[in-house]
Amino acid sequence: MYKLDQTRTPLFDALLKYYENNTVPFHVPGHKKGAGMHDKFKKFTGTNVLSIDVTVFKEVDSLHKPTGAIKEAQELAADAFGADATFFCIHGTTGAIQAMILSTVKEGDKIIIPRNVHKSVTSGIILSGATPVYIKPEIDDRLGIAMGVTPAAVKKAISENPDAKAVLIINPTYYGAATDIKTIADIVHQNNMLLLVDEAHGPHLKFNEKLPLCALDAGADMSSQSTHKILGAMTQGSMLHVRNTVDINRVKAVMSLLQTTSPSYVILASLDVARMQMATEGKALLDRTIGLAQYARKAINRMRGLYCPGEELIGRNGIYDFDPTKVTINARELGITGYQLERLLSEKYHVQLELADMYNALAVFSIGDTKKSVDALLHALEEISESYYKKGTKKFTCRDIPDIPEQLLNPREAFASDTALLPLKDSVGQISSEFILSYPPGIPVLCPGEIITQEIVDYVEEMKAAGLFVQGTEDPDVNYIKVVRDLKAINITA
Repeated sequence: MYKLDQTRTPLFDALLKYYENNTVPFHVPGHKKGAGMHDKFKKFTGTNVLSIDVTVFKEVDSLHKPTGAIKEAQELAADAFGADATFFCIHGTTGAIQAMILSTVKEGDKIIIPRNVHKSVTSGIILSGATPVYIKPEIDDRLGIAMGVTPAAVKKAISENPDAKAVLIINPTYYGAATDIKTIADIVHQNNMLLLVDEAHGPHLKFNEKLPLCALDAGADMSSQSTHKILGAMTQGSMLHVRNTVDINRVKAVMSLLQTTSPSYVILASLDVARMQMATEGKALLDRTIGLAQYARKAINRMRGLYCPGEELIGRNGIYDFDPTKVTINARELGITGYQLERLLSEKYHVQLELADMYNALAVFSIGDTKKSVDALLHALEEISESYYKKGTKKFTCRDIPDIPEQLLNPREAFASDTALLPLKDSVGQISSEFILSYPPGIPVLCPGEIITQEIVDYVEEMKAAGLFVQGTEDPDVNYIKVVRDLKAINITA
């Protein structure tokens, strides 16, 4: 199956050799294997991890110009994940996504993206100067959250923008919805464009046939994965996988531009070991994880007032497949919001979920979960169900978001422009330099460079009046918004 010996961990082994040699450090970091670290921190963490917190030198290689242990570790990762080249990222998938964009589009180029992209996509577009073309994802009305984009929506966007250079999609979504990525890849390539995939929530897909198809196996040209989210890497540990349909030397240059010259070797080593773990044990580990998630899903669906979606979603609302390790808990029938459910679990039961929106709270299952931890979650949910369930309880309804407004400036132009602060109610007709997002469903109502409409203002006020979560502007209450101060395009006297 693999071309290389996937039991090897060259980078971690190099760090262990440094430790075992009892090397005397006259290099940064200044704590010198923990000797200079305050006991308050060191007594908790121990010194082992501090002893391999090193800097760049020959024995442990350089992330920016790897020729030794890091080079071999990245080659092993490429072999394991099915890439032509893999790059380790120590600043999370945010950096990997930015690198995908900067490697494939430049100022003025069009890139087709879903409207519900992570802000790292928009920051990459701002850095590149590219112009986004938005596709609306499908919305599940019961859950009130965005799902995937359909092949038909991608095909339509491409037909209307045949000069676009790339298409970027999210697959799977935070909530586990997977689109028909193979068909999308075929459509994109038939039109001589590149397919980039934000696969932050799918680093595990390659290693178990019970999971949706991973991006590279579907034909994607690049995919960025949060190795730390589901697998065994440390926080900030991510990977960028690349096919040779992309200029790999360009990707190297962009990654070097974006990443720190003082990378964490502890994070890098955790990526090396996480890859080895999945290549050698991944199927069994994920079988257990999937089993625990399905056990939890069945138990939650027996509780009054709670709903945990699963495979029944497949075939509708932009869902071609589903990742069962994402356990979404919908509390609408209890008459409480997802935020309230998340707070109850955290404050009363000390069970911390990943995120919450107006209708749902999300539990992310991974290879680190146990039946004991799952039972703690289920016990807490059972008590909450019994406490809050009442017949005839108020049920929340999902509101349609406004149409995507006209875009007059690309996000970079709007971001770089001089701005004026206006009351939101007085901003109709102006060009926004900020975002407005509402939860649910988590799709931007307004992006930088777009015209503010009365429909958007009314929608935001309605959402706020209903107690829903609106964010994105510098003003936390979203009563004011920054708009572009460009006297040639707009009339602002403020």
